[in-house]
Amino acid sequence: MASAGLKPGVPVTLRELEPSSEMFKQGASLRVTGILQSYDVNSATAVIQDGSVSLKVDSQLLMDISFRTNSAYQFIGELLIRPENYAILQAHIGRIVDGLDLNLYQQALLIRRQHEAKLWSSRRA
Repeated sequence: MASAGLKPGVPVTLRELEPSSEMFKQGASLRVTGILQSYDVNSATAVIQDGSVSLKVDSQLLMDISFRTNSAYQFIGELLIRPENYAILQAHIGRIVDGLDLNLYQQALLIRRQHEAKLWSSRRA
């Protein structure tokens, strides 16, 4: 019997969250990682950045997390797409990942995807 709870967050880079991406879907459960650029206490909204790409994160559902600009964070939540392809992640889980090498993380993510693609193609054969 399948659980009606939260779906696992698919790891994606912020650069992959463009309107033309297959990951850019209303309600998609995603795991994103980036550097905290700003945090608005009144709206509980964080902005994370990876290179030149940024994403707003709604952190109202998070507890026991402190926000420090220029620290690395990872969030898992659902992507909400507003008019004109404006996206915000409604986070259910958030954690500080200072010390994580973001370039190495992205390389590992690519290798993981290649491995998963091979695995799926071998199962179909």
